Amino acid sequence: MEDALIVHRLHFAFTITYHYLFPQLTMGLAPLIVILKTLAIWKKDERYNRAARFWMKVFGVNFLFGVITGIPMEFQFGTNWAKFSQYAGGVIATTLAMEGVFAFFLESAFLGLFLYGEKRLGQKWHWFAAFMVFVGSWLSAYFIIVTDAWMQHPVGYTIAADGTAHLTSFWALLFNPWVGWQYLHNMGGAVITGAFVMAAVGAFYVLSGRQVEFGRMFLKLGVTTAVIASLFQVFPSGDGQGKMVALHQPVTLAAMEGLFKTEEGAPIAIVGQPNVAERKLDNPILIPRMLSFLTYNRWKAEVRGLDAWPEDQWPDNIPLLYFSYHIMVGLGTIFIAIAVVAAFLLWLGRLYGARWMLWILMLSFPFPYIANTAGWMTAELGRQPWLVYGLMRTSEGFSPLVSAGNGWFTLLGFMGMYAVLSILFLFLIWREIGHGPKFLEGEA
Repeated sequence: MEDALIVHRLHFAFTITYHYLFPQLTMGLAPLIVILKTLAIWKKDERYNRAARFWMKVFGVNFLFGVITGIPMEFQFGTNWAKFSQYAGGVIATTLAMEGVFAFFLESAFLGLFLYGEKRLGQKWHWFAAFMVFVGSWLSAYFIIVTDAWMQHPVGYTIAADGTAHLTSFWALLFNPWVGWQYLHNMGGAVITGAFVMAAVGAFYVLSGRQVEFGRMFLKLGVTTAVIASLFQVFPSGDGQGKMVALHQPVTLAAMEGLFKTEEGAPIAIVGQPNVAERKLDNPILIPRMLSFLTYNRWKAEVRGLDAWPEDQWPDNIPLLYFSYHIMVGLGTIFIAIAVVAAFLLWLGRLYGARWMLWILMLSFPFPYIANTAGWMTAELGRQPWLVYGLMRTSEGFSPLVSAGNGWFTLLGFMGMYAVLSILFLFLIWREIGHGPKFLEGEA
């Protein structure tokens, strides 16, 4: 049984990590496309119009692959996590259904109108189609995060006589206090991905001497957005989400920070390696009292360490949780540094000629994907050993009749299929980038 549980967890971790590579870019690009379309109408400049259509084509490819890789996860609730579905289906089915019926169809319908209906719609209605794609993608994310937030901090439910959870307050579910900061932090991460990808494509065009006017346009919008989103990700969204974890999951905070002992004036670890066996951080570099201040706004505040809870309530994999969190924070700091320097050069009018900075921007685009993945790993590893925090343990939620062998067979099958999908995706995206916005000059 233990082997089967591990395989089911690996299976879902693989499929959801791969899937999220696609929607984080669509959610990040959606507001940028609206900005480009707005500039096209405001400035009456067809270049912005072509730029918006170019990025909507990139959006469309990502949207398609997001759908292809997202549908299997819905089935995994029944095939791999049947006990969890039976227990929590009366609550989470509501938001999952709303995500599909309202948000997904809204996004897909207006995506089609934007890509193929500009002549008939006219510029203002074409802008409205872009705006509704943005609304649909961000609304879809909201319903998914509401679902996850209930697993992190269950509210608005009752336990029925058969032991399953049932929804008692739709509004409590929809406006769970956990949702606000988690949603803002997630969307900030998506915008960082969209901004760095746009800046990277712009840098590629400028460095290669191809479609330079569009390259400069993408650099200007991408870098400006990256500065705002990167700073927002630290404060207020990151700070707010951290305080939410401290309030509702303090044992998670202790594990994230590698704090094994309760301390007044607790330090924050910049680097270090958790040594769970000896209950300490090896080779730490610490900033004294900073964790107390960031968590409770008091330098001498007491922060509970892992010693305040029995070990069966500790997160299952403290080293992985610790490193995931620190990778996310470390990359977030690097994003701020890159974006601020690039924005300063842009303000001075030197960015387009600073080839060293253009190379940094072009090569930086994979790192927001890594940071977002590490962020979600932090959230989900931190919830362990609970599937629904405080109510249902992960070991109680998997499908007991699905063996480890069956799990391995389907996991390897998914890996093979997704390897093929990856090749196809890279080919389609490279073709769109190779064509560029100028390829759309003949379109209207």
